[in-house]
Amino acid sequence: MDLTLPETYLEGAVLFIDKPLNWTSFDVVNKIRKSLRQQLGIRKIKVGHAGTLDPLATGLVIICTGGATKKISQYQDLEKVYRARITLGATTPSFDLETAVDHLYSWEHITGPMVEKAMEGFTGEQDQLPPLYSAKSVEGKRAYESARKGETLELKPHRINISRLDLLEFEPPHLSVCVECSKGTYIRALARDLGKALGSGAHLTGLRRTRIGPYHVEDSISLENFLNKLKLL
Repeated sequence: MDLTLPETYLEGAVLFIDKPLNWTSFDVVNKIRKSLRQQLGIRKIKVGHAGTLDPLATGLVIICTGGATKKISQYQDLEKVYRARITLGATTPSFDLETAVDHLYSWEHITGPMVEKAMEGFTGEQDQLPPLYSAKSVEGKRAYESARKGETLELKPHRINISRLDLLEFEPPHLSVCVECSKGTYIRALARDLGKALGSGAHLTGLRRTRIGPYHVEDSISLENFLNKLKLL
């Protein structure tokens, strides 16, 4: 696949983008779609992504253009790997830094061995309750739209699989973990549940997706660099 040829994007290109902080996955799709239309001098081109990343997360996003959009589901079904930073002793409504802290908890009793022991309970197949601040569809609306308006929602747990969960670093009240999991897994929800399991509270304070199936973030390109390359077509 030669990304220097304009026709490649119409026929179908698969792009591995390192999503920047504070961009939604839809922002990245829209920016690439708009740039392709401008650079190729066309009115329409299909562009889609294979798996959402929250605005406060960075890392690998797979973008498909043209005919390659038919393969999006194949990429969506692949296992994902994340590096996550979790802060103990406080919770937020969104389970991350999107919203302000709403409750404080003691965390001084938590030790490294306690964290590792609690993490053992989160490996394997399990039911996970999605965050209210999520893209889950409830009665035709995105859950986060209703949550931001203060509306009451009832989300149902869904089946996920966490095949691997490793503690990388523990500097109380912060810890870093590596998560290898199935599609549909919310790392923010994992942070919430881990805090509860440790007799405290917790929220996600950093997230980076490092791998999707066999595709690594090290082999991706920043959005800025990709857009600069488009200008050379």
